[in-house]
Amino acid sequence: MSTPENAGVVYRRYLSALMLHGHAGAKAVGLGATDLYALNILGLGGSMTPGELGRRTGLTTGPTTRLIDRLEQAGYVRRIPDPDDRRKIIVELVAQPTGLDETLAPARQKIGAIVQGYPPEQQAVLFDYFARAADAYLEATTELHDKRAL
Repeated sequence: MSTPENAGVVYRRYLSALMLHGHAGAKAVGLGATDLYALNILGLGGSMTPGELGRRTGLTTGPTTRLIDRLEQAGYVRRIPDPDDRRKIIVELVAQPTGLDETLAPARQKIGAIVQGYPPEQQAVLFDYFARAADAYLEATTELHDKRAL
């Protein structure tokens, strides 16, 4: 299979659509995109310090504190003492926005149908790509944050 001449455009269109859907999904449940991304980071990565959440979201200390304040006021997270160091706190996910699954279900169903349209061996390639691409993007994001901190 050859690579289409417009592969870069196709990929940029895909990423743009993904980001736009994330923003629209966040807005539909009354959140900003960064708030929803932070909840997703906590859901995937588990409880973490505000500093770690800030690093993962790319926010500095002040905006991270305001983010956690918003999420705590909304009832999505809570601050708890770090069991290993009582001077520190941990941010813990306690709830998801009401209606989030319902809001995201149509896109999930459409993507699921696309994936199901591929034979099992091609599905395995797709999921291998998703896992490896996620790791690559997270690594590149860390590199960008590190460069910005210099």
